[in-house]
Amino acid sequence: MKIVATRFAPSPTGPLHIGGVRTALFNWLYSKNKGGKFYLRIEDTDKERSKDEFKTQIINSLKWIGINYEDREYIQSDKIDYHINVADELLKKGLAYRCYCSSDEIEEQKKRAKQKKVPYIYNRKWRDKGETDPPKEIDPVIRFKSKVEGKSILKDLVQGNIEIENNTIEDFVILRADGSPTYNLSASVDDHLMGMTHIIRGDDHKINTFKQIQIYEAMNWEVPSFAHIPLIHTIEGKKLSKRDNASTLDDYSKIGIIPNALRNYLLRLGWSYKDKEIFDLDESIKYFNLEGIGKSPSKLDINRIYSINEHYIKNMDENELFKFLNTYCGTYKEKIPYQKKDKIKNSLHFLKNKAKTLEDIYNNSKFLINDKIQINDEDQKLLDETAIKIINLFTKEINNLSNFSREKLEPIINDLIKNNNINFKGIGQPIRICLTGSKFGPGIYDILCSLGKDEVSKRLSQIR
Repeated sequence: MKIVATRFAPSPTGPLHIGGVRTALFNWLYSKNKGGKFYLRIEDTDKERSKDEFKTQIINSLKWIGINYEDREYIQSDKIDYHINVADELLKKGLAYRCYCSSDEIEEQKKRAKQKKVPYIYNRKWRDKGETDPPKEIDPVIRFKSKVEGKSILKDLVQGNIEIENNTIEDFVILRADGSPTYNLSASVDDHLMGMTHIIRGDDHKINTFKQIQIYEAMNWEVPSFAHIPLIHTIEGKKLSKRDNASTLDDYSKIGIIPNALRNYLLRLGWSYKDKEIFDLDESIKYFNLEGIGKSPSKLDINRIYSINEHYIKNMDENELFKFLNTYCGTYKEKIPYQKKDKIKNSLHFLKNKAKTLEDIYNNSKFLINDKIQINDEDQKLLDETAIKIINLFTKEINNLSNFSREKLEPIINDLIKNNNINFKGIGQPIRICLTGSKFGPGIYDILCSLGKDEVSKRLSQIR
């Protein structure tokens, strides 16, 4: 039995799109589930728009979310000679032809189709014309001779059987006038050279699949199996594009989404297994199948991403969570000082409370990371005479403590509340502001115990 082989084939003409990441994930999981191989192909034949920075971003994005591919990435531009040779072979077999239509002629055909409100299909003018006297001023394109009669049926592994009238597929260009191969030729040749058994991609490629199957059949190659997955839409139901917010992995990484959580979300975006929602990596590989992919577009829901991310934050081993936090802070915020790492790691049990993202944990941790606290003008107004009096009384009491713990601190705070006719907020809020710089944040006892007696006394004394 042939080993399953799948690929992900992005073009480095822009940052990797979230929809592309899901396509890569489905291909990778399918291969892993079947004990097969997964490859990355960089389709860089559009030299004007292809950029090394985007190639690097694609590779780094896949690495970030945990998708590993076999060997080195396959670079499409390295194989152009193979693509051109196949076009020449199709010419020799009489399965392709040179088309000398000028650009003006093609535009005129498109204009007429638009006026008639019908899809444009090239009129096959040069399909059966001899080349005894071709126009010398025009560099021809090479077109594939598509089938003109009957129907073709695609046995799609997700969509089911898809039928199309062959005469609706035009004689598509396989070599441009400058001699460069087009997408449908290059993709077909590369998939054959790479030994792909399954092509899993977005359902906007269905018409390309019919064209590519004809190339396979014309070259007597074994045709791979095809699966077309529905596209991802915005929450409003529009097709998600690179111009939308939060469309790339970088967008999610910046706000502190954990890669494991986003991978889990993308797995469930258009795929299901029973009523299970949370999948670790081993479960994802074990249960993934093409039968579980739905036929309708999925909507990207940022609130659901936050919810899954919060689940991972709450349930993740805190040593692993700290590694993610440390990397996040070093990349997007401020590096956690070496001498503060253990303190923050040991405080994660409360720093992660109600945190939906790594950014939330960072914000909760700033009072530990930074020795100098800055209080904004609005919170500074809350430190009135009464608040300062309470802070001074509290400072005096804690300076007498030999054991700085919640058990010792609670009676002090309760007595201050009782003796000064205030509520818990009346003492908790000013202390929190003095210690963290904000009236919002972790619980007051967590703040006090994580800082320790000396640091608490030092910070409070600066307010007097």
